[in-house]
This record gives sequence, structure tokens and C-alpha cells, in this order.
Amino acid sequence: MGSKTKTLPHRREIPVESRWRLEDLYHSTADWEGELKKVHELCEQIPDYKGRLGEGAGVLKELLRLEERISRLTERIFVYARMKRDEDNGNDQSQEMADRAQALAARVGTVTSFILPELMALPEKTIDSYLEADTELSVYRHYFDDLIRKKKHILSPEEERILALGSEVTQAGEDVFSLFNHADLKFPLIKDAEGEEVELTHGRYLGFIESRDRRVRKEAFTGLHQTYRKFRNTLTATLNAGVKRDIFYTRVRRYSSALEAALDGDNIPTQVYDTLIATVRENLPILHGYLEVKRDLLGLDELHLYDLYAPPVGDYEAKIPFEKGKALILEGLKPLGADYCALLEQAFAHHWIDVYENQGKTSGAYSWGCYDGHPYLLLNYQDTGNDLFTLAHELGHAMHSAFSNKTQPYVYAQYPIFLAEIASTVNEVLMVFHMMETARDDQERLYYLNHFLEHFRATVFRQTMFAEFEKILHEQVEKGGALTPGWLEEEYVKLVRAYHGPKVAVDEEIAAEWSRVPHFYYNFYVYKYATGFCAAVALVRSFREQGQAAIDRYIQFLKSGGSDYPLAILKKAGIDLTEPQPIIDAMFTFDRLVKEFTGRKEVKSE
Repeated sequence: MGSKTKTLPHRREIPVESRWRLEDLYHSTADWEGELKKVHELCEQIPDYKGRLGEGAGVLKELLRLEERISRLTERIFVYARMKRDEDNGNDQSQEMADRAQALAARVGTVTSFILPELMALPEKTIDSYLEADTELSVYRHYFDDLIRKKKHILSPEEERILALGSEVTQAGEDVFSLFNHADLKFPLIKDAEGEEVELTHGRYLGFIESRDRRVRKEAFTGLHQTYRKFRNTLTATLNAGVKRDIFYTRVRRYSSALEAALDGDNIPTQVYDTLIATVRENLPILHGYLEVKRDLLGLDELHLYDLYAPPVGDYEAKIPFEKGKALILEGLKPLGADYCALLEQAFAHHWIDVYENQGKTSGAYSWGCYDGHPYLLLNYQDTGNDLFTLAHELGHAMHSAFSNKTQPYVYAQYPIFLAEIASTVNEVLMVFHMMETARDDQERLYYLNHFLEHFRATVFRQTMFAEFEKILHEQVEKGGALTPGWLEEEYVKLVRAYHGPKVAVDEEIAAEWSRVPHFYYNFYVYKYATGFCAAVALVRSFREQGQAAIDRYIQFLKSGGSDYPLAILKKAGIDLTEPQPIIDAMFTFDRLVKEFTGRKEVKSE
């Protein structure tokens, strides 16, 4: 549908059956208004508990229940308003609702800000006595254990208030970069594959760098990176501000390093980060071999960085309308069992998904929702192979949320970000193998094999390279060094050469790539993409080798939410990321498929 439409339709022109049903959250705007008013009223009760948490288990239980009620209502109010805006960002009413929901969330955060410091001020023996005195509080045992674990990093109420007041200031580096990158930065005109001059943009770059026309790839690559390099001093300053922000909070909260501070929220030892980098480094020869194969398939004497995303498998293009995509997913994810597939059926039948692009709709794709409602998926489906995998990916998030919300109490329903990409990637890997196994001919099979290998390269190898660069950045500042344009470019190019190997031509423009990566402002986030992908590949391998027992452990993983620390939850599913084995297992799968790609053999499943 969407792929054939030259002019985007208005929201009202999208068929009802292709839209999500937000009425499942609120029947009307009036209902939403009523709950928003209710939360404001409930917020008036919170200050009554200030300074009273030492009075006994009963007072604590009352406050926790009140806070949970406010949080659940606020979550639903916020999710509904933001998704209404995402339907059409040009709708004034939806914009106003989203702004009011944001203001409500800010008020809730302000009135409840005393709770955490007060809890931290209570002696551990007092908290233990509360949990023993009231069995209804026992559900909070892990919650309090985690608070106690972090206690030495929580400051006094007044110091926490000051840090909260300064959050907008310390965010300035990332904010300036974001505005510059998305609003002010302009790229040159280049000639597309038809020879017509078009303006290079962020969105068009993705298409150009995957073009079958090498001239287009090179012009896009050169134009983009040369533009960033013109602003190397400004972008060094914004990145420096982001790194110094991380180090400021590290020292204020008494951590030994920015890396330790960033990982402590999920109780992840820095060993996991270091193991990822070391294990990927050891397996770089596999990547180098793959890139040589890709060079040969592309018929090039020399593989340049602007060739990395070029499709090496002929002219095959997948065409998968949404209805066909649904059927493929229901078939491809059958190994996960009847309960899982029943939830997938619900998602398709009960309007969890907003399928097609329309004027003003938020771009990209996501899965979102709240505890007191089913998950929702936003798509901009264009009938391509990539759209099929995006649908599978977002459904993985949605199923994770649905299982967790159904099984866990509110306090533990939200799974940690460290685990978030695993369920989505498990779905993608299962779907890739399914599509390869059912391919009608060699070209189609190679298309899906190439998709997997490229996804692995970009998510595991590339994101680990980013993670290593991020660690180098912070260590440079922590030891008193400076971030200068020359130093950043030199360090980045060293990594590019190491990761891509001696047979790839490292174009000088790549020295500017560090300056365009927004994730370097996210405080050690990117490593989670790589660990999540490796864990997912290792899990799928366990499904194939161990059968139902491994699948049962995985479904329990989906049901666990945040009821334990993420490494412990994952370990119960059979994956221990404190050891290199899951990454080695993932590399084994990659290496095997590279060999099959090399020989252009029939692809067999794990």
C-alpha cells in the first residue's frame, strides 16, 4: 500500500483495520482528561508522607501503594498522549495533550523526589523489620535490596535536589548536537543513480549508501563525512561536554570510573564490557574474511568503506505485503510455542499495530505501551524485506512486554534496557533462518543470508567498535587528557583499521564518522546492542540443539521482567555474559554462515 503512494495519505485516509486502537486505553479524550485531573489530585496527598517513613511498615505501604497508583495512571496518560501525537505530529490537539502529559510527569517526579533519599536514610535493619512485619511488603524485597546496593551512591535530599536542578545544564552537549545535527546541518547536492541532482539528507543517505551504483555510494559517503569534518571543532566541543557530564556524575556519586557508573544501574560488572571487546577482537579475522568474500561478490579490486552496505547478491528484491508478512511471522515463530503464537494472533487481530505511513506520522518503528494496557507497535510499512524483519523485531519487544506485564507485579514489570534487545533479535534470527529454509531459489536464499550477515556485522562488530571508542574517550578525560579534533580522528581511524582489516581501503573521510554518532552521548549504551545480539543468536542456537527445554527457559525469561538483576535472569535462560562463551557461540554461527555464503551453498538452519 504505502510503497505505491507517491503523495502520503492523510491520517483519515488510512483504513481503520491498519490503525492501532488507542481506544483500548481511553474511550475518549474526556476519559483521558478525567484521569489527568485525578493524578493531579492524588499528587496533593504525597507531601503528607514526607518525613514519616520511619514511623512504621504501615506508613511505608500506604505511600508505596499511592506512588504506584499515581505512576500507573501517569504512565497510561503519557503513553496515550504521545502515541496520539505520533499518529500525526501536525495535529494541534495531540501536541497539546503530549505537552500536558509531559508536564504531569514532571510534577509527579517533583512531588515524589523525597521518597528515594528518605528510604536510603532508613537503616537496613529498619527496612528488614518492615518487610518481615507486613507480608504485603515482601514483594518489594528485590526492590529494596537493589536500593541498598546503590546506597553509597545516593546523596542527601538537598544534594539530589541540586543535581536534579542541574540536569538540563549537563544535558547541553547532547542537546546542542541534536539540534545542530537535525535542524542546522545541511549536506550537498549529489547525483542519484538516474543522474538527477538531489539534496543529500540523513534519510536519503541510507538509501544512497546501499545503492548498486558505486558512484552514488562514494558521492554520498564523501559528501556526508566532509560536511561533518567542516565542523570538527564544534562537534569536538559538544562531545567533550557529553563526556565531562558523565565523568561529573561519576565523581559526584563516588564511582571509580564512568564505565562502572554507567553499568551499575543494571548491576553489570565492567568485566562484561571488557569481555565483549576482547572476544570480538579475537574473532576479527572472521569479519575480515567475510569482507573479502563481499569484495569478490561485488567484483571489486578493492573494497572501500562506502562499499560495505552494497548488496552483493544480484537484483533480487523481496516484496512482502503486510498480510503476507503476518502469515510468514506466524509460521516462522512457531518454534516459540502455542502461547507465544496466540499472543501474536492477538496483536494482529486486536489492532495493536499502526501499519502504514501517513502525513505527519512519526518516522521509524517502535513498540511501546503501559502496564494497564496491551503493547502497541508503530510501523511505517513499505512491503520490503527489511519491513518484515522490523515487524518481527518490534513484535519481539511487544511479546516480551506482554508476558512480563501478565506475570510480574508493577514494580518488576519493566525489563531492564540491558535485556531489551534480546527478545526482538531472537525473532529476527528465527525469521531469517525460516526465510532461508523456505526460499524458492538460490537468489532469494542468498538475499536473506546476506541480510543476517550484514545485521551481524553492523550490530556486533560495528557497535563493539563504537563501545571501544567510547571507553577510550572517557579514559582519556579521566586521566586528565584532552579531547581534540586531531586526537579523536586519529583514535577513531586506528579502530576502523583494526576492525576492518588490511584488505579494506580506509577512506580519509571516515576520520569524521565519530562526530555524527549520537550514541556517543548516551553514556555507554551501544554495547547493549552487541551483547543483546550475541545472546539472541546463542539462544536460537540452543533452541536448535536442546529443543523444548531451551524454549521453556526462554519463555520464562520473557516472563521475568525486572524481578532480578539482568545477568541473573539471562543466566536462567542459559546465557552467561560474564563469560565469553555466548559471544563465541554467536561468532561460530556467523563464521558458519560466512562459509556457506562463500560457497554459495544451500543454507541449512542451526
